[in-house]
Amino acid sequence: MKRRILLFLGISFLVACLYTYLSPFVLADNEETRIVYAEKLYLREGPGLSYSILDTLQKNDKLKVLDAEGDWLYVETDGKKGWVASWLTQKIHKENVKKFAVVQVDHLNIRLEPSLDAPVLGQLFSGDQVAVQNERDQWVQIRHQQITGWVSKEYVSINEAKTDESKDDEGKELESAESDDANYFTIAVNAVNVRNKPNLKSKELGIAKKGEQYRVLDRHNHWIQIDYHGKKGWIYSFYGSFEFKRNKEEKKKKTVTIIYNGTNIRKEPSTSSNVLSIARAGEQYRVIGTDGDWYKIQLPDKSAGFVASWVVSTDGQSQSPKKKGKRKKGTLNGVTIVIDPGHGGNDQGTAGLRNTIEKEITLKTAELLKSKLQQAGANVYLTRESDVYVALQKRVSLAHQHGADAFVSIHYDASEDRTVSGFTTYYFHSYQESLAQYVHDGLTKQVDLRDRGIQKGNYLVLRENKQNAVLIELGYLSNPREEKTIDTDLFREKATMGIYEGLLKYFDAQL
Repeated sequence: MKRRILLFLGISFLVACLYTYLSPFVLADNEETRIVYAEKLYLREGPGLSYSILDTLQKNDKLKVLDAEGDWLYVETDGKKGWVASWLTQKIHKENVKKFAVVQVDHLNIRLEPSLDAPVLGQLFSGDQVAVQNERDQWVQIRHQQITGWVSKEYVSINEAKTDESKDDEGKELESAESDDANYFTIAVNAVNVRNKPNLKSKELGIAKKGEQYRVLDRHNHWIQIDYHGKKGWIYSFYGSFEFKRNKEEKKKKTVTIIYNGTNIRKEPSTSSNVLSIARAGEQYRVIGTDGDWYKIQLPDKSAGFVASWVVSTDGQSQSPKKKGKRKKGTLNGVTIVIDPGHGGNDQGTAGLRNTIEKEITLKTAELLKSKLQQAGANVYLTRESDVYVALQKRVSLAHQHGADAFVSIHYDASEDRTVSGFTTYYFHSYQESLAQYVHDGLTKQVDLRDRGIQKGNYLVLRENKQNAVLIELGYLSNPREEKTIDTDLFREKATMGIYEGLLKYFDAQL
């Protein structure tokens, strides 16, 4: 029996020695390699910002990961070992992220599951760019900072990821989030409790409010330790975003982010000006000037172009409202009108037997109407100025954002009965009915189609609109004879003149 025990102990000792000898080789076979993604990154003695700095690493330095603790990695680089912040490194994958999404609205909920009933993990804002991990029906799984969750596909633009070379350009201005003036956390919700420990049951130190910014001291899973008025406090990372505090000179450098695919960059600040290039959602440009409702931007070849203010986000800051000019009868000076060309992008609307596509003629009609209104002195915005998809809620948001005095949605109708014809003007709320009547009366005097009157219509762009809004169906594309009439320059000229005259009389009546 004693011999068996000694034999067992001997075998155990040999196995332990063998494991000790082989373990480095096992780790080597499964090692993870990362690169530094900040301009500089500190190599520290331990897993936290309070540990001493051993060395300063540079952007694109390679790191061999040996161990991990929370959000910190124990790495080896050029023969030196130490701890680095994982959020300032990038994993080297055989396959990089193939798609990214650009958010088109503010306060877009990130949900745990692809369902409106799922818990909300956080929020995104217009212009935010996030990595796409999966798609399911009308939902997109994304990763943003420490959050992986689902967002509605209706409120994002999805693009192919840029090349590695482009990513390098994007990261040029990224600074180390460990430096004394760099790593900050900005609160994105109205109020959040600051606690003395990373635990929901721990003592509350105070409340952090929306927009406030705090220096990050450490991280623990989804908790962040901040400098809270000289004290060390903890908050949940889902309630804000990490930002890099910049010096005064850098803050003056304003950029705009394109939020729609297919956005036109024009030679002059006008929708009738020549198109210099087509921008994709997520692209950023430096602002070098403004002209009315247009930004003058610097293009990659250092030349200048113009982009409309209503198709970009501007560093997350809303524009100050315009002062309305004095208005005289017979003019639209100071009046703000949002024109909504129906459909667009993958939503073509209806189509006629002669292959007339609704989304194409609504845009032509809207551009012609805009020209007339501008000549009368109105401030005019289009919800889209090219063949792009714009969510219905976004169209309404633009009306609210610009404080529209009138919102005019332009459509063309269809019916299974090919004999149905005529034009209709819709409203939903009682405060919209008067505008609908004036616009419809203007059309009646110009358009030679059957008059179907004004009607109450339960359309989202009317129902959810706090502004004065109407939706016009300018004839039936399903009726072959009417299609031939309405798909002409002459009809569009008459229709836009009718709408213009109706709007003019409506606003004159208020003087």
